[in-house]
Amino acid sequence: MALTVSEVAKLGQLARIELSEDELSRLAPQLEVILEAVAQVSMLDTTDVPPTSHPEPLTNVFRPDVLEPSLPREQALAMAPAAEDDRFRVPRILGEEA
Repeated sequence: MALTVSEVAKLGQLARIELSEDELSRLAPQLEVILEAVAQVSMLDTTDVPPTSHPEPLTNVFRPDVLEPSLPREQALAMAPAAEDDRFRVPRILGEEA
């Protein structure tokens, strides 16, 4: 079953992609090859293949949370470009109230 240029134009319209006549005539045979490949995959016997969402098992890669001492406030503020009232001073964001 060969795809026609009008069918490719309809697909482009549904996808809201504007295609020129040259693009339509070039894409029709390319899409036909893709559809044939999908049809071949669909013919495979997958009755013994369990459904999966990922090709590899998912594992948690996060480390456990461990409470550790942090940098002292004075030392952290000493490295800041500007500090005020024991906090980092940053530029005000427009439209925010003080």
